[in-house]
This record gives sequence, C-alpha cells and structure tokens, in this order.
Amino acid sequence: MSDRFDRILAAAVAAGLIPSDAERPPADARPWPVLLLTALGAWLAAMPLLAGVGLLLADWLAGDLGPYLAGVLILAAAVATLRARDLPLFVEQLAVPALLVGLGALGFGLGRDLPPEAAAGLIAILALALAAVLPRPWLRVLLGAAAGGLFALAVAFVLAAPRDLLVLDGSGRPWGWLALQVTLAPWLIGLWVQPRLLGPGTGAAAALESISAGWLLATLAGLALVSGMTLLAGSGLSPLVRDLATELSARYGAAPEPIWMAGGSALLILAATLWGARVWPGLRRPWVLGLGVAVAGLAWFLPSLGGVWLALVITATSGRRRLAGAAALAAAWIIGSFYYQLQWPLAQKALVLVTVGGLLGLLVQLGGGLGRRAAPRSAAFGSTRGWVPWLIALSALATLGVVNVAIWQKESLIAAGRPVYVALAPVDPRSLLQGDFMRLRFALPVDTDALGRLGGGRPLVVARADARGVATLLRLHHPDEPLAADEFLIALTPKDGRWTLVTDAWFFREGDAARWQAARFGAFRVAPDGEALLVGMADAQLQPIAAGD
Repeated sequence: MSDRFDRILAAAVAAGLIPSDAERPPADARPWPVLLLTALGAWLAAMPLLAGVGLLLADWLAGDLGPYLAGVLILAAAVATLRARDLPLFVEQLAVPALLVGLGALGFGLGRDLPPEAAAGLIAILALALAAVLPRPWLRVLLGAAAGGLFALAVAFVLAAPRDLLVLDGSGRPWGWLALQVTLAPWLIGLWVQPRLLGPGTGAAAALESISAGWLLATLAGLALVSGMTLLAGSGLSPLVRDLATELSARYGAAPEPIWMAGGSALLILAATLWGARVWPGLRRPWVLGLGVAVAGLAWFLPSLGGVWLALVITATSGRRRLAGAAALAAAWIIGSFYYQLQWPLAQKALVLVTVGGLLGLLVQLGGGLGRRAAPRSAAFGSTRGWVPWLIALSALATLGVVNVAIWQKESLIAAGRPVYVALAPVDPRSLLQGDFMRLRFALPVDTDALGRLGGGRPLVVARADARGVATLLRLHHPDEPLAADEFLIALTPKDGRWTLVTDAWFFREGDAARWQAARFGAFRVAPDGEALLVGMADAQLQPIAAGD
C-alpha cells in the first residue's frame, strides 16, 4: 500500500493536480477505537457544560445583543482552537459542539430580528466563511451541507411565505422543489470555478471541493425527502425521518404536479444525457439518447428525479465516485416514491415502471451489447453452468411451497376459526385520504409499550364475546393462567415497535375510501391457540362491508 500511494502521489504531481512539494500526510498511530472513545468523551463533557453556561446566562442571552455577543465569542474561540496546529483530538471535539452552539446563538438572534429568508441566508454565508477558514475537510463537508440546506430554505422563503411551505397540503411543494433546483446552481458554478480560477492542486480548490460535496449532499437529501416515502424503506429509517417522509407522501401524493415541474425535470434529464455524451465519447450513440428520453419520460412523473440525475451524471463523469453513489441512492429513493403517488392506481404505476424498465433493458441490449466480446469462461465456471437451471427450478419450487403452505394455513383459519368482531378505536381520518388503506386502532386493555419487556413469544390478551360475537378485550394473559368458560385468547402482532391486533391497516382499492368510512368493527377469525386473522370490516349493525366491483 505504501509503494502504491507513492506512485499515485508522484503521478498526481506530474499531472499538476497537487503541488510539487506535496507530501504524504503523517500516519495517525492511534487506533480508531481510541479516537472514537475520545471523541465521545469530549462530546459528553462539552454538551452539559455548554447547557449549564447557557442556563446561567439565560437572562443576558435573552437581551437584544446577548445572542450576537455570545455567538461571536463562542465562534471565535472555536475557530481559534480548530485552527491550532497539533491539536489533541479531545480538544478538537470539545471545539465542535462550541462551533454548533455559536452558530445556533447567532441563528436565534437573526431569526428573532430579521425576516426568515434573510436570517437563513446570513447563517448560510457564515457557514461558508467558517468552512473556508477551518482546515478540517470533514468539517468543511458538514458546514457546506448546512450552508446548502440554509440556502435552499432562504430561496424557498423568498418564493413563498413560510406558512405556505410549512402547511403540508401540497401547495408549497412546487416552491420547495424550485428552491432545491436553484440550490444546484451554486454547486455547478463551483465545479466550473474550481479548475479555471483557483487552479488544480491549490488549497482553495481543495477547500471548495469539500464544501461543494457537503452542499450537494444536502441538496440530494432535500430532493429525496420532498419526493416522500420510498418503497420498502420505512423499517430502516429513524422514526422522525420515516414519519416526515410518510406524511409528505400522504399530503403530496394525491396532488397533481404542475406542468412546469414535470417539464423542468424532463429537461434536466435530457441536459444530463447531452452532457454525458459530450464528456464521454463512448456515450455518443443513438441508443444513449434513447436512454435519456426513456428516463426523461419517467422524470415527467417524478419532478425530483431531474436534478438528482443531472448531479449523478456530472459526478460520475468527473470521477467523484462517492458523490455519484449518493446521487444514485437518491435517484433510487425517488423512483421508489412513485409507489406512493396515490392519484394513480397501482396497475397504472406498475405499467409505467414496467414499460420504462423494458425500454431501458432493450436499449442497453441493442446498444451497450453491440460489439461486446464474450469473456473467456474458466473451467470452474463451465463445470457449474449445468447446475444453474436446476438451482433456479429448486428455488421456484421452494418459493411456491412456502407460499402455498401459508395460504393453506390462512384458508383453514378462515374456514374453521371462531367469528369475532372487535370494535375499532377512533380512526385517523387523514389516512382515508391516501386512497389505498385506512389506519386501524383497537382499544387494547394494556399499555402496549410495556409489552416489549415480556419474554417468550407473542403476548396474548384474554377476550370475551357477547351473543352477537362482539369481543371485549379484558386483560393480558399470563402463562398458566386458567380461562373462564366464556373466555378465549387473541394473539397480538408487533408493528412499528408496538403491539396491535393482527394489523394496523386495512387495504382497499383506490377510490373506495368512502365505502369503508362506515367501518366500526373489524371481523376476525380466531383459532383456539389465539392465532387471529382479519377477514373484513363491518358497520355499526355488524353488517359486512362489501368491496367494490
């Protein structure tokens, strides 16, 4: 690794990418666990200290000049500390929370005394200035991200009133989208300025690279977030991000996109295609233009995709692999959010995706596969090739077996299970507006948050049914507890960190929301061991609600 690094360093100097006197950075002999624990200790020591100082000076900070004086003093101390040479890691990490507190104090004062767009813009400029004077690349990335997010917020406040942006009814989405597209412009300008005006290999160019990376990452995150929740990603997100993305999907998903948003997204895709063909001669082929047109057609329905795709092409063609990976991840998120555009039936959305995917595959096969030489196959690969069809067939049989066993079990429960009706708790009416499911809640006899501390299998609740079959949930069942003659068990199911009765959602066809608003009871089938299945909905008279034709 040492010889390889020296060769890369020499090649970079010869190409003029870095100064001729550039040297290998000194190796840090401290193991990374020591670095991590030292940083954690510094943060744990700094945050209570800063909070205590803030409480002691609360009256002074509430004055007219208090936030400004405190912010300037704290920032000056943090910058002086971070610019010092041979700075111990513990001291460095003590200065980072001080940097955040100083920015927060100035942000509080500016937000109190100025319009929101002016306050956000000034804090963004201050973050850029701090990034320029601080020598740490990772801090420059973080400050660049903060500056990019604040710049987008300032532009959005200029385009629309803050109240219109914060009310999640879809009316402020076009302005938020436009603000994020405008935020891409400074990043593009920075890419143009970096080699032409600053020169390759200079310290200013390196600083601009780190700041631009953070700026772009914040913009990509914003474009992905305003597109709403993506398919199959809810379980891997923090509750705050998941709830925000889900709420955006629910509010924005039913609103049609303005034509200028759709057209702008498609034009950005075409511009990215032309730029890629200009930079990479291998892309100057008709089938590449066809790829761009196909993706532009998809971007017509996904306005956030255009800017992300442009960033993906530019970062890929300029050798910024990590940023290209982030842009690709954001593009995948946005394409997955198409599932939650609830003004479209699922069948039409599936047809659009299948059509675009098939067209892309056909173009790649016709264009990218032309002239491709067959790679020589090793004897080991050739010896296993005959097993591939058998492995595929075995996997298909195993999948069909598992699915059909599960279906048989559910059908047996529906046929032989005890019919039971459970009253629904008040249902959130906003979820009915989503058009494909309604949120269910049941009045459980215990605090479901406490059930997470129970061990051994799913918890059971004891229920009793009246003559009509309406069940009353009585209590949590404990092991070896005898049941009365008229009592039975119902098992609970984990959902989003809590326990519920079988499920918390009832899915139905788009456009049938009004039909299911009359639901007052959930119709279940319950087995003797407590296994339950939700089979339908019933109204206040226990009449089944039939699905639409």
